Amino acid sequence: MSAHTPSRRHRVLRGALSVALATCMGAVLVGCSDDEMGGVETAAGRDAANTAAAERLSVLAQKAADTGSLGVIVRIDRGDGRPLGIARQAAWTKDDHRLAVGDRFRVGSNTKTLTATLVLRQVADKRIGLDDTVEKWLPGLVKGGEYITVRMLLNHTSGLQDFLLTPEFLPSLTGREQRTWTPEELLAATPEQGPTADPGKYSYSNANYEALGLILEKATGTSLAELIEQEITKPLGMKDSFLATDARWGAGKRHATGYEPDAERLKALLSGTVDLPEGVGFAGPGRPGDNIDTSAIDPSWAWAAGGMVSTARDWQRFLTALLSGELLPEAQMKQMRTTVDAPEEGGGYGLGLMKVDTPCGTVWGHTGGLPGYSSEIYTDVTGTRSVAVFTVTNFGIKDKKAATANKALVDAATCQMLGKPQPSNSPSA
Repeated sequence: MSAHTPSRRHRVLRGALSVALATCMGAVLVGCSDDEMGGVETAAGRDAANTAAAERLSVLAQKAADTGSLGVIVRIDRGDGRPLGIARQAAWTKDDHRLAVGDRFRVGSNTKTLTATLVLRQVADKRIGLDDTVEKWLPGLVKGGEYITVRMLLNHTSGLQDFLLTPEFLPSLTGREQRTWTPEELLAATPEQGPTADPGKYSYSNANYEALGLILEKATGTSLAELIEQEITKPLGMKDSFLATDARWGAGKRHATGYEPDAERLKALLSGTVDLPEGVGFAGPGRPGDNIDTSAIDPSWAWAAGGMVSTARDWQRFLTALLSGELLPEAQMKQMRTTVDAPEEGGGYGLGLMKVDTPCGTVWGHTGGLPGYSSEIYTDVTGTRSVAVFTVTNFGIKDKKAATANKALVDAATCQMLGKPQPSNSPSA
């Protein structure tokens, strides 16, 4: 669910479906690396006010972890060369993995911002037009494609529905079926689009970005994974980021363990919102508290819509480069920030970019969700400051108390990123 709309972050793929404080915190915070176990990453000599704010944030992080988030990573970069990072987790999860700020994470639908950036770079080079039809690029692949434009795919106004909870795809989503899906197969499994008479109506669908990935490959003659590396991750030095092609996490870096409720608890949590068939649940080893370890579920189907593996530091580097104008010309940046109304996102949705109104001001970025992983990553309007909040469960924070604690954490972290006081209504530990 989002930091601001408790219904948002619990849908998969952008939500459709601690170690002691003494490690790095005292009267004066001392430097700790992103890989410090459960530590706080900051520079020595941060003033007392910021130290107190970091301590409050750490308390909120532990409260969120203990209330249902299970584990959280928070990283705030205010553009002054002194980032703050906190990792906190429920006690029993330490037997599986000691969470650290620099852990790799499945960032889910934050991938859409990257995909949109690649599309807009092609628009700037006049290889792709925002008003090009899907039929022009993918003839016969998308029903009604002659009425859908690239712009509609980017801002989710195409009318295409989602494939996530279809009976055909659900076993793969939960990891019960080991199947490698192609984007073409996912588009074929997508339910027929709704009426296209109102092209401005926002309706979030992962199918839009599966189509965009195919258009990118056709326009460039390069695979999406190669394109991401050539144009984004390598130039920006994002050494811990890549597009997943299977369930592997890549060598040389630790990764966060993700969890979801077991079948019985999942059905109870989703009661009234999604009518799951009896017995539907996630595959993986059972863990305490009716949880399932979902770390080994293959996310490669998410592809252009949500397949990226990254770290908080890497993704903040990408997002600040984007919002500060480093990756796109001014004209395309203006197009990206042109939003349609999307109240469920907390504001509006542009071309692969969310505009979110928070208690402390407007931020830009995206959210993401995959089995076991939920994330919100934002910058200020200038791309100078950024915040990332990673949570090691997606459906697990559907519970009202868990959602409230998680929202309080994201609100407080976002406000701290913006240099504003923590919201007065944030619950304390």
